[in-house]
Amino acid sequence: MKSNKSDKRSDILKPIDRHENLSMMEPLLISENSKYRKALMDLAIELTAKSASFKSSLPKAIQSSLATFVRAMNCYYSNLIEGHDTHPIDIERALQGHYSTDSKKRILQKEAKAHIAVQEWIDQGGIKDSPFTANVLCEIHKRFCRSLPDDLLWIENPDTKTLIKVIPGEFRKMDVTVGHHIPISPGAIPRFLSRFESVYSHSGKAESILALAASHHRLLWIHPFLDGNGRVARLMSHAITLNVLDTGGLWSISRGLARHVNQYKALIMNCDVLRRNDLDGRGNLSEESLVDFTRFFLEMCIDQIDFMKNVMQPDHLRTRILLWAREEIELKHLPPQSMQILEAILYRGEISRKDIAEILHITDRHARRLTLPLVEKGILISDSPKSPLKLAFPATLASRWMPGLFPVE
Repeated sequence: MKSNKSDKRSDILKPIDRHENLSMMEPLLISENSKYRKALMDLAIELTAKSASFKSSLPKAIQSSLATFVRAMNCYYSNLIEGHDTHPIDIERALQGHYSTDSKKRILQKEAKAHIAVQEWIDQGGIKDSPFTANVLCEIHKRFCRSLPDDLLWIENPDTKTLIKVIPGEFRKMDVTVGHHIPISPGAIPRFLSRFESVYSHSGKAESILALAASHHRLLWIHPFLDGNGRVARLMSHAITLNVLDTGGLWSISRGLARHVNQYKALIMNCDVLRRNDLDGRGNLSEESLVDFTRFFLEMCIDQIDFMKNVMQPDHLRTRILLWAREEIELKHLPPQSMQILEAILYRGEISRKDIAEILHITDRHARRLTLPLVEKGILISDSPKSPLKLAFPATLASRWMPGLFPVE
């Protein structure tokens, strides 16, 4: 965004509090007596079972590598929802320190890298408290925004046309309009987030799963930050599924939301609607709209697990990888022994360099030379030079190994 520095304002007056009643945000949960609750609970149970089944079907060595890859996929689709198209191959290049010479593309690569860093922090247990707390939400926002290029930290005031800086981890200090929705006054944000935390942080496992969509929308409804609320909401939802469903980060809800982005955004807008009549719950906002969004959200989670399970079917995955390897060997891009190395890793999940030497009846030094092309192509990785080798999932090969994850570059 171009503007003279004189047009920019990074500080504004003390936040105005219009003392809105907390009941404006109700209902925060689908009521116990809702006629839709049983069907939604069935979806929550199905989601729990499928998530556990998918994770248990994968060797632990593959789980770690797949979770690393899914971060890039999750980032790609979350960015796409924001209207930023940064292909996973470009994201992978950015993670390796290789940035585009095109300034706009480079900025988006840095944005993607910032997103992945936050998700990695979440995946590695960085959140010690409930993901619903104001402190955690601010930390997510701060970690993401502080790594962004300065160009992405300014938004334009639609009334005055001045540019206002987004401060990482800080609540907005001005009124905003989001489509047709006018969020609460900035001074009321702490009170509403306190209510948000008290309800969602003390829910049981089943209720937390059922509340995935509700908490997602209500955070967007509060709109605590000047910018980045959608991304924080999706990262919060990722943290919730990681914690409540023990997903291991092996699937991405953002992919489902991005592939149905118009429906996603329409349902979010519908959740802003006031209660229509006496049959539409007992809160200020429409419970039926919240039910519709909850159903959609849970179905998207289930759909993405089914998709990943189909893509990662051991026999099919093995066939696609070995077919690719055979073609690379024929083109003399890989040594012939690569086939045996990959077969061993696909069977065992991971393998030491010493084991490779024994399998191929060669010296350790020769084994290192044979694995080097696979390491250089990003096919094999290890935590250290002496650690076992594990299969990786480079973005450049995703269209061959795991077709359908994202568009071909």
